Amino acid sequence: MDRNIILEDARVRLEPLTQANLPALSAIANDPALWEFTFQGNPFGTPESAEAWLRDATQAPDMRAFVIIDRESGEVCGSTRYLDISDEHRKLEIGWTFLARKWWRTHVNSHAKALLLEYAFEKWNAVRVQLKAEAVNLRSHRAILRLGATHEGTLRNFRIRPGTGERRDVAFYSILDTEWPEIKAKLTSG
Repeated sequence: MDRNIILEDARVRLEPLTQANLPALSAIANDPALWEFTFQGNPFGTPESAEAWLRDATQAPDMRAFVIIDRESGEVCGSTRYLDISDEHRKLEIGWTFLARKWWRTHVNSHAKALLLEYAFEKWNAVRVQLKAEAVNLRSHRAILRLGATHEGTLRNFRIRPGTGERRDVAFYSILDTEWPEIKAKLTSG
Protein backbone atom coordinates (compact mmCIF):
# COMPACT_ATOMS: atom_id res chain seq x y z
CA MET A 1 0.00 0.00 0.00
CA ASP A 2 1.32 3.40 -1.03
CA ARG A 3 2.59 5.60 1.83
CA ASN A 4 1.56 8.80 0.03
CA ILE A 5 -2.17 8.18 -0.29
CA ILE A 6 -4.34 11.29 -0.24
CA LEU A 7 -8.06 10.66 0.10
CA GLU A 8 -10.62 13.42 -0.29
CA ASP A 9 -14.18 14.25 -1.10
CA ALA A 10 -16.05 17.54 -1.05
CA ARG A 11 -16.04 17.70 2.78
CA VAL A 12 -12.83 16.15 4.16
CA ARG A 13 -9.27 15.48 3.13
CA LEU A 14 -7.01 12.77 4.55
CA GLU A 15 -3.32 13.42 4.05
CA PRO A 16 -0.37 11.31 5.15
CA LEU A 17 0.57 12.25 8.71
CA THR A 18 3.84 14.20 8.97
CA GLN A 19 5.88 16.10 11.53
CA ALA A 20 4.29 19.31 10.21
CA ASN A 21 0.89 18.13 11.54
CA LEU A 22 2.06 17.58 15.10
CA PRO A 23 1.50 21.15 16.43
CA ALA A 24 -2.10 21.28 15.17
CA LEU A 25 -2.86 17.79 16.44
CA SER A 26 -1.27 18.53 19.82
CA ALA A 27 -3.40 21.67 20.12
CA ILE A 28 -6.68 19.83 19.59
CA ALA A 29 -5.88 16.45 21.11
CA ASN A 30 -4.79 17.43 24.60
CA ASP A 31 -8.41 17.10 25.75
CA PRO A 32 -9.05 14.42 28.41
CA ALA A 33 -12.51 13.67 26.90
CA LEU A 34 -10.86 12.28 23.77
CA TRP A 35 -8.96 9.65 25.72
CA GLU A 36 -11.44 8.84 28.49
CA PHE A 37 -12.47 5.45 27.09
CA THR A 38 -9.44 4.56 25.00
CA PHE A 39 -6.80 1.98 25.72
CA GLN A 40 -3.68 4.03 25.19
CA GLY A 41 -4.49 7.23 27.09
CA ASN A 42 -3.48 10.70 25.94
CA PRO A 43 -0.35 10.52 23.79
CA PHE A 44 -0.19 14.33 23.58
CA GLY A 45 0.46 15.00 27.27
CA THR A 46 4.08 15.99 26.68
CA PRO A 47 6.08 16.96 23.60
CA GLU A 48 8.10 13.76 24.02
CA SER A 49 5.03 11.53 24.12
CA ALA A 50 3.57 13.31 21.09
CA GLU A 51 6.82 12.73 19.18
CA ALA A 52 6.77 9.04 20.19
CA TRP A 53 3.15 8.77 19.00
CA LEU A 54 4.13 10.33 15.65
CA ARG A 55 7.08 7.95 15.22
CA ASP A 56 4.91 4.93 15.98
CA ALA A 57 2.18 6.12 13.61
CA THR A 58 4.44 6.91 10.68
CA GLN A 59 7.21 4.31 10.87
CA ALA A 60 5.38 1.02 11.39
CA PRO A 61 5.48 -1.01 8.16
CA ASP A 62 1.89 -2.24 8.55
CA MET A 63 0.33 1.19 9.18
CA ARG A 64 -0.62 4.22 7.10
CA ALA A 65 -1.50 7.22 9.28
CA PHE A 66 -3.49 10.27 8.19
CA VAL A 67 -4.35 13.72 9.41
CA ILE A 68 -8.03 14.61 8.88
CA ILE A 69 -8.80 18.09 7.54
CA ASP A 70 -12.19 19.74 7.16
CA ARG A 71 -12.15 21.10 3.61
CA GLU A 72 -14.53 24.01 4.22
CA SER A 73 -12.66 25.52 7.17
CA GLY A 74 -9.20 24.09 6.47
CA GLU A 75 -8.99 23.02 10.14
CA VAL A 76 -7.23 19.91 11.33
CA CYS A 77 -9.93 17.76 12.92
CA GLY A 78 -7.95 14.73 14.08
CA SER A 79 -6.18 11.64 12.87
CA THR A 80 -6.90 8.08 11.78
CA ARG A 81 -4.99 5.21 10.26
CA TYR A 82 -4.94 1.88 8.55
CA LEU A 83 -3.19 -0.72 10.69
CA ASP A 84 -2.51 -4.44 10.69
CA ILE A 85 -2.34 -4.29 6.90
CA SER A 86 -2.02 -7.81 5.52
CA ASP A 87 -1.39 -8.06 1.78
CA GLU A 88 -1.44 -11.86 2.00
CA HIS A 89 -4.94 -12.00 3.49
CA ARG A 90 -6.22 -8.76 1.87
CA LYS A 91 -7.39 -7.36 5.19
CA LEU A 92 -6.67 -4.38 7.36
CA GLU A 93 -8.02 -2.45 10.29
CA ILE A 94 -9.17 1.15 10.50
CA GLY A 95 -8.45 2.62 13.88
CA TRP A 96 -6.56 4.93 16.19
CA THR A 97 -9.12 7.53 15.14
CA PHE A 98 -9.58 10.62 17.23
CA LEU A 99 -11.39 13.85 16.49
CA ALA A 100 -11.40 17.12 18.38
CA ARG A 101 -14.60 17.36 20.41
CA LYS A 102 -15.81 20.16 18.11
CA TRP A 103 -16.07 17.60 15.29
CA TRP A 104 -17.93 14.85 17.16
CA ARG A 105 -21.23 13.86 15.50
CA THR A 106 -20.50 15.97 12.42
CA HIS A 107 -19.77 14.98 8.84
CA VAL A 108 -16.08 14.44 9.55
CA ASN A 109 -16.02 10.87 10.88
CA SER A 110 -18.50 9.42 8.40
CA HIS A 111 -16.77 11.07 5.42
CA ALA A 112 -13.30 10.05 6.60
CA LYS A 113 -14.37 6.46 7.18
CA ALA A 114 -16.19 6.32 3.82
CA LEU A 115 -13.00 7.44 2.08
CA LEU A 116 -10.90 4.88 3.95
CA LEU A 117 -13.37 2.10 3.22
CA GLU A 118 -13.68 3.05 -0.44
CA TYR A 119 -9.92 3.00 -0.92
CA ALA A 120 -9.54 -0.28 0.99
CA PHE A 121 -12.20 -2.12 -0.99
CA GLU A 122 -12.03 -0.46 -4.40
CA LYS A 123 -8.35 0.38 -4.85
CA TRP A 124 -6.46 -1.94 -2.50
CA ASN A 125 -8.88 -4.87 -3.08
CA ALA A 126 -9.53 -5.75 0.58
CA VAL A 127 -11.86 -8.59 1.44
CA ARG A 128 -12.18 -7.54 5.10
CA VAL A 129 -11.91 -4.29 7.03
CA GLN A 130 -11.89 -4.57 10.79
CA LEU A 131 -12.69 -1.94 13.41
CA LYS A 132 -12.55 -2.35 17.17
CA ALA A 133 -13.32 -0.38 20.30
CA GLU A 134 -12.85 -0.77 24.01
CA ALA A 135 -16.03 -2.32 25.43
CA VAL A 136 -16.49 0.74 27.68
CA ASN A 137 -16.32 3.17 24.74
CA LEU A 138 -20.01 3.41 23.84
CA ARG A 139 -19.48 6.53 21.71
CA SER A 140 -17.14 4.60 19.42
CA HIS A 141 -19.47 1.60 19.30
CA ARG A 142 -22.32 3.80 18.10
CA ALA A 143 -20.12 5.47 15.48
CA ILE A 144 -18.92 2.11 14.14
CA LEU A 145 -22.44 0.73 13.95
CA ARG A 146 -23.64 3.89 12.12
CA LEU A 147 -21.10 3.02 9.42
CA GLY A 148 -22.87 -0.30 8.85
CA ALA A 149 -20.23 -2.58 10.37
CA THR A 150 -21.23 -5.91 11.88
CA HIS A 151 -20.46 -6.58 15.54
CA GLU A 152 -18.57 -9.87 15.59
CA GLY A 153 -18.20 -10.20 19.33
CA THR A 154 -16.41 -8.90 22.39
CA LEU A 155 -13.20 -10.50 23.54
CA ARG A 156 -12.97 -10.54 27.30
CA ASN A 157 -9.77 -9.48 29.09
CA PHE A 158 -8.29 -8.83 25.67
CA ARG A 159 -5.58 -6.52 26.99
CA ILE A 160 -4.28 -4.87 30.13
CA ARG A 161 -4.13 -1.09 30.22
CA PRO A 162 -0.60 0.25 30.76
CA GLY A 163 -0.07 2.07 34.02
CA THR A 164 -3.33 1.00 35.66
CA GLY A 165 -3.31 -2.76 35.11
CA GLU A 166 -7.02 -2.53 34.28
CA ARG A 167 -8.26 -5.47 32.22
CA ARG A 168 -10.05 -4.34 29.10
CA ASP A 169 -12.63 -6.10 26.95
CA VAL A 170 -12.58 -5.18 23.26
CA ALA A 171 -15.47 -5.32 20.78
CA PHE A 172 -14.66 -6.31 17.19
CA TYR A 173 -16.55 -5.22 14.08
CA SER A 174 -16.05 -5.84 10.39
CA ILE A 175 -17.20 -4.94 6.91
CA LEU A 176 -16.66 -7.47 4.13
CA ASP A 177 -16.15 -6.76 0.45
CA THR A 178 -19.53 -8.34 -0.34
CA GLU A 179 -21.23 -5.92 2.09
CA TRP A 180 -19.40 -2.83 0.87
CA PRO A 181 -21.67 -1.86 -2.08
CA GLU A 182 -24.75 -1.63 0.15
CA ILE A 183 -22.86 0.16 2.93
CA LYS A 184 -21.32 2.57 0.43
CA ALA A 185 -24.77 3.41 -0.95
CA LYS A 186 -26.02 4.25 2.56
CA LEU A 187 -22.90 6.28 3.45
CA THR A 188 -23.04 8.34 0.28
CA SER A 189 -26.82 8.88 0.17
CA GLY A 190 -26.89 11.56 2.86
